[in-house]
This record gives sequence, C-alpha cells and structure tokens, in this order.
Amino acid sequence: MLALFTRDLKLAFRSGGGFGLALAFFLIVVMFVPFGVGSDLTLLARIAPGILWIGALLACLLSLDRIFQLDHEDGTLDVLATSPLPLSGITAAKATAHWVTTGLPLTLAAIPLGYLLNLPEPAYIWLFASLAIGTPALSFIGAFGAAVTVGIKRGGLLLSLLVLPLYIPTLIFGAVSVTKSVDGLNPLPSLILLAGLTLFSVVLMPFASALALKANLN
Repeated sequence: MLALFTRDLKLAFRSGGGFGLALAFFLIVVMFVPFGVGSDLTLLARIAPGILWIGALLACLLSLDRIFQLDHEDGTLDVLATSPLPLSGITAAKATAHWVTTGLPLTLAAIPLGYLLNLPEPAYIWLFASLAIGTPALSFIGAFGAAVTVGIKRGGLLLSLLVLPLYIPTLIFGAVSVTKSVDGLNPLPSLILLAGLTLFSVVLMPFASALALKANLN
C-alpha cells in the first residue's frame, strides 16, 4: 500500500498536471469574484467562506479522473486488481494520494486567498480546519465516482454529475462552520458534523469504489 501511495505521489508531482491545474483554477475563481460582485469589502467578507469552499471543491473535481483513468489505459489497474493487495486498500491509497497532491495544497492556498476576499482574521483558523477536515471526503467520494466511470470514454462530465450531488453535505457544513466564525457564532458543531461526514466517507467509500472497479474490470 505504501509503495502504491508513494508511486502515485511521484507521478502526480512529476507530471504536475492535476497538481498545478487545481491550484491555478482555485486562484482564478477567487480572483474573479471581486470582478463579478464588486469591491464592497463587507460583501466580500460575507461571501468569502462560500466562495473559498466552492472554489476548492471545483478545483478538486478537475483531477478526479486521473485517480484511475491513466492506470486503466496502460493496463496497470488490471495488474493491481489481480495482485494480492485488497482492492479496497488500493482505492484508499489512491484516494489518499489524491488528497495529498490536491486537497492539502488547496487547504494551504486558501489562507492567502482568504485575504483577497477580506476574510476576517478570526475565521482563518476555522477555514483551515474545515478544509483540512473536509477535503479528504472530497477525495474519497471522488475516488468512488472515478471508479464508477473508469473505462468510459469522455467520462469526465458523467463523473462530475455523479459526484457533485454527493459533495453537497460536505460543502454545506464546511462553509457554514467558517460563516459562523465570521458572524461570531460557535462553528464547532458544524465542524464536528463535517468530521463525521469525512470519517464516514473514508471508511465506506474504499469498499464502494472496490465494488465499482470489480464491476468495470470484469
């Protein structure tokens, strides 16, 4: 498992496609918001949590098809499926590698980007905490969607349509936890619910992804 995880990390950083593209897209989304809604700092501070979370979610979505598709095209996925490694463990390792190369950089990048949207200072720690806790769920749910659509030509649109509804609870609790900190309310309950969703995704989705891969590879 560790070797597979390390391999995916090396491939992601060597190619740079999904890693750099996600960060660039996140930056573009955040920078374009003031052009669309105006330069009212109060308004920007109010919508900043939602914009940052939506930007991170969409940026994460861009690289989901790379989780299994490249390995499926060169036959590596068939070899892994017939190896002694459990298929659920393979999907978990790949989802974790996706989070390290996509979700974690987005979490770190959200702090300086929050400054561009005039996010109040007390909200920064909650923004970081919510993204650090919530983005693993995006990667593991995304891995399930990638497993369902693997082998389908031009399955990117289908993957987006499948995954986006499943992302809604994570988006809601993540954005609400930051919004409550902006409003001076207690964000901890929303953060706990977000952690519960992530734990549920991390535990369940590798097995669901493994079943989807078995169906597609047979």
